[in-house]
Amino acid sequence: MKIELGKLDHPLVIELLEEHIKDMRSISPPESKHALDLVGLSADDISFWTIWNEHGEVMGCGALKALDDKHAEIKSMRTSLKFRSQGVAAFMLEHLISEAKMKGFECIQLETGAMDFFKPAHRLYAKYGFEQCGPFANYREDPLSLFMLLNLN
Repeated sequence: MKIELGKLDHPLVIELLEEHIKDMRSISPPESKHALDLVGLSADDISFWTIWNEHGEVMGCGALKALDDKHAEIKSMRTSLKFRSQGVAAFMLEHLISEAKMKGFECIQLETGAMDFFKPAHRLYAKYGFEQCGPFANYREDPLSLFMLLNLN
């Protein structure tokens, strides 16, 4: 697996992000869907990475959004359906944590769904030390959202 910065204009990445948005729309009502589209992921405060295999297939993606100088948010963590249960999400999460530390962030936060569909993500984040917290940034209490944080100090 190889991680590359950007590639938001690559057709396979666009397809993966469309798959992600479609999934989130099918699971969460509009007011509880916080997945970013291509425009949102292109913002200056976001760094976006993709994971590729040796055959040139995109396996997954993830992003870090700078909330301020000390806090970052994980956005758009996604593993392609074809590559689930192959360690792609853990590989990306380790990369995001490493990047956050290198950029000097003290804390990483995230919002994910609270439904059973998201249980594998909950387990992954907990395995890496993330703990549940309250809403942050512009989020509000939502029974369909789970908020987590990881202190990097």
